[in-house]
Amino acid sequence: MVGWFELREVRDMNTSEACGAGHINPAELASLAAMTRAGSTLIVIESHDEPQVMTLFGELRRQLSQPLFKWTAARGLRWVERDHDLADDFTDPANALEHIAQRPDRGIYLLLDFHPYLTDPVIVRRLRELVRPNDGGASRTVVLVSPELKLPPELDAMARRFELAPPDRAALEAMVRQEAARWTQQRGSKVVLCERALEQLLVNLEGLTMKDARRLARNAIFDDGALGESDLPEVMRAKFDLLNPGGVLGYEMETARFAQIAGMPRLKRWLEVRSSVFGAAEPPAGLDMPRGMLLLGVQGCGKSLAARAAAGLFGVPLLHLDCGALYNRFHGESERNLRESLEAAELMAPCVLWVDEIEKGLAVSDSDGGTSRRMLATLLTWMAEHRSRVFIAATANDISILPPELVRKGRFDEMFFVDLPDAQTRAEILAIHLERRELKPQLYPLSEIAHATEGFSGAELEHLVVAALYSAHADGEAMNTDHLMTEIGQTRPLSVTMAEPIAELRQWAESRAVAA
Repeated sequence: MVGWFELREVRDMNTSEACGAGHINPAELASLAAMTRAGSTLIVIESHDEPQVMTLFGELRRQLSQPLFKWTAARGLRWVERDHDLADDFTDPANALEHIAQRPDRGIYLLLDFHPYLTDPVIVRRLRELVRPNDGGASRTVVLVSPELKLPPELDAMARRFELAPPDRAALEAMVRQEAARWTQQRGSKVVLCERALEQLLVNLEGLTMKDARRLARNAIFDDGALGESDLPEVMRAKFDLLNPGGVLGYEMETARFAQIAGMPRLKRWLEVRSSVFGAAEPPAGLDMPRGMLLLGVQGCGKSLAARAAAGLFGVPLLHLDCGALYNRFHGESERNLRESLEAAELMAPCVLWVDEIEKGLAVSDSDGGTSRRMLATLLTWMAEHRSRVFIAATANDISILPPELVRKGRFDEMFFVDLPDAQTRAEILAIHLERRELKPQLYPLSEIAHATEGFSGAELEHLVVAALYSAHADGEAMNTDHLMTEIGQTRPLSVTMAEPIAELRQWAESRAVAA
C-alpha cells in the first residue's frame, strides 16, 4: 500500500536508554566472544562508532563476567561497570599501561583513540609486553579503537582485527521508530510516515554505522515531523558525504534525461530494456543484474552525457569517479583510494558509477612502480566479484592505450561506439541547444545548417550556437541564419584537425563495438 499512515506505537521508548542504545548483532557478538575466549590479547577495531563498540563490549562483559575498562586521553582509565575513574595520572598513556600490567584481574581494556601514541617506541614496547600471551595464567584483552589505525610492525603480528557489522534492516527500522517516538515525546504530536518512503529510507541507510544512520533519520523526521519521499534526496546526499573517500567521487542526483540527447537509438533501447531489471531488488530468474557498459567514441559526441542519462533513466544517483584524483605519491595509497571509492559506490547502491576517460586513469605503464597495474587489478577484481546494484558507465576517447584485459568480452555487458552525428542527428542537436536558449528551432533552416556542419561533433554544434549568439549580440540584433553560417565557415572541427586518429578509432570499433 502506497500512501500515508500514522506511526504505530512503539513500546518502552520513553527512556533515554531506548533512544540512545546501539543494536546487538548476535553473530557479531558470538564472533567477538570466540575471539576473546581464544586468548586474543590485542584486538584492533577501526570505527567511528564508539557508542556501538561500547554497547557490544558491554554485552560481552556480561556474558564473560569480566571487568571492562575504558581509556581516553581526556578522562584516563575508567572502570565502566562501576562508573568511576581510577587515579588522575592515568590520562598519561605510559602510566595507564603500567597500571594495566600490574592489575591481577583478567579484564578487557578499551583504549580509545590510542593511535597517536603508537609512534613512541617506549609506548609501543610497553604495549607489546602487555599483550604478550601469558602461558602461566589468565590473560587480559587490550582493544585499540580508532577511526583509522596503522600498527607498527612490532604489534601488527600480534593483533587480530575485528570489523563491526553494519546494522541490519530490522535494527534500522527499530531505530527509525525510536526517533519517531522521540519526536512524539518532545512535540506531543504523532509522526506520519509514507510507507514507500520508509522502505526506501531503510535501503538508503544500509551500510552506515548505527550512529550515522540515526543522525540521518533524525534529521529527516525532525525537520517537519513527517517522513516523505521528498526527504530521500537529502538523505542520499548526506549519506554520500559520509562515505566519500577524500573527495575522489562526485555526486549528482539531478542527472540528464535521454530526451536531452539526440541520436544513439541502440544505446537508448539497450538501457530501456534493462532499466526495470536494475530497478528490482533481485533480477528475474535466469537474468543477471546489469553490470555496466563501455562507451568509446570521438570527443564531444555525447559519451559523458549518455552516462549521466543512464542514471536518469534508472532513477538512481550518479557517482563520478575522478581517476586523476585517485593517484597519491605514497606507496599503496592510490590502490586504497580506488578500493574505498568502490566500497563507497557499493554502499550507495543502487547507483551508476561513471568513470570518465578511463584510459587516463588505468592505462598501464612501467614507469610508475607498478601502481597502474595494481590499480587495474583492483578494478578488474571488483568488476568480476561485486554483486551490488552498481552500474558502471565507463567512457574512453583513446582505445589504443587501454589494457586488453579491460576491453575483452565479459568485462562490460556491452561496448558501444559513439560516432560523429549524421545529418538528422545534427539537426536534432541544434534544435535541442536552440530550445535550451529559448530560441525557436522552426525559425531556422535546420536541414540546411546540418548539411553545412558535416563532421561537427555535438559539442562543436553547441559551441556554434553560442558563438553565433555572441556575434548577434555584438551586432545588436537577434541571431539569424547568417550568424550561424558565418561561424560554421570559421570553425575547423576535430574531424578535420584530428582526421587520422579518428579514422583509426572508427576502423577499430567497426568490428569490435556496437554502434550507439
